[in-house]
Amino acid sequence: MTSLKYLKNVVTLALDKEKCTGCGICTKVCPHQVFSIVSGKAAIRDRDSCMECGACAMNCPFCAISVAAGVGCAYAVIKGKFGKGEVCC
Repeated sequence: MTSLKYLKNVVTLALDKEKCTGCGICTKVCPHQVFSIVSGKAAIRDRDSCMECGACAMNCPFCAISVAAGVGCAYAVIKGKFGKGEVCC
């Protein structure tokens, strides 16, 4: 599968390494493999692949991840599909 890239350096994704326990849930729920586990903690492997769907933040049991879901490409595409704007990123 080809990796999708969105606009560079605009993603609101943030990871608090102090709160992260390395449980790895973020690596399982992210549809674009944005996270990896490095030295027992989550790490943002590819920030520009994040589509800001919010699955990582919603599923992190330690609130170590934040992202402004509903502002990025995924939101724009979904909104467009429901006839509430142009389908674009």
